[in-house]
Amino acid sequence: MKALVKTRPQIGLELKEVPTPEPGPDEVRIHIMKSSICGTDLHIYDWDNWASHNINPPLTIGHEYVGTIDKVGSNVHDYSPGDLVSGEGHIVCGLCRNCLAGRRHLCRDTLGVGINRPGSFAEYLIIPVANVWPCDSKIPLELLTCFDPLGNATHASLSFNVIGEDVLITGAGPIGLMAASIVRHIGARHVVITDPNPYRVELAKNMGVSVAINPMEQTLKDTMNYLGMKEGFDVGLEMSGNPDALQSIVENMSHGGKVALLGLLPDTTTTAWNKVIFHGLTIKGIYGREMFETWYKMTTMLQSGLDISKVVTHQMNYKDYADGFDLMRSGQCGKVILDWEKI
Repeated sequence: MKALVKTRPQIGLELKEVPTPEPGPDEVRIHIMKSSICGTDLHIYDWDNWASHNINPPLTIGHEYVGTIDKVGSNVHDYSPGDLVSGEGHIVCGLCRNCLAGRRHLCRDTLGVGINRPGSFAEYLIIPVANVWPCDSKIPLELLTCFDPLGNATHASLSFNVIGEDVLITGAGPIGLMAASIVRHIGARHVVITDPNPYRVELAKNMGVSVAINPMEQTLKDTMNYLGMKEGFDVGLEMSGNPDALQSIVENMSHGGKVALLGLLPDTTTTAWNKVIFHGLTIKGIYGREMFETWYKMTTMLQSGLDISKVVTHQMNYKDYADGFDLMRSGQCGKVILDWEKI
């Protein structure tokens, strides 16, 4: 089969012929239809410091996808060839305290599809049947392939009650944009999103936010005055991994406000901890998706009218993958999707 492989510790990927994998007794083989490029994939493509410490070439990468089941293992009885599916990219141990308690998203020994084992930038992918998610065929394929990042956005957005609340989102990348649509969909009052990238600010304006601003050009204080807000934001969602963005959240939260951190901040990040304490802020770290409550919620939200279609800005054949990674690096895009149906 054809696959995009990180063959050696250097910049780039190679499109190669590799053996078609066979599913084990408790696994399924998925024929990939579409697979989208994640920021993690860009780290691996560019072979940055994180990638050099976490990736062992050769490796087929990619972990955001949709496809049809092609073959099932001997112990698989709930799925059949032809079923439309996606899958949870975190493969858990099943034995630690959190796994045994049903908190699989907190597993201490998680393996990542496309990070620790072969991924979805290929014609076929093998995953455990326990990680399979059945897809609603009425949902467009280009949205189904985004279920992994949509799950991150859903996990963060549903961590706190946002109904009637004012929400600040820092970072208008794909996950931040999806989060903006989610909190608006479920009833937030004002939704403000910030990003220094003009392209993404314009993209955010089409996602139903109250205000999208470039923090280099407009202050949050002025934005709150414009919206008639008196006491700060009730919920903050940090999606950028930028220390200045975290500081802007802490400085502009209402007393008792709640903050979800999904962006990966540098270890040296500091903030106004006295405000966190004296203003009674709650801070929650977000990683991955709750299995599988998050998957259920994002499916039902899409079925009930959630619109994230504008986040998908580019689709191309997998053979043009280098162009897709160039787009990702430029920041002049939302989600970039590779089509594997035309081999």
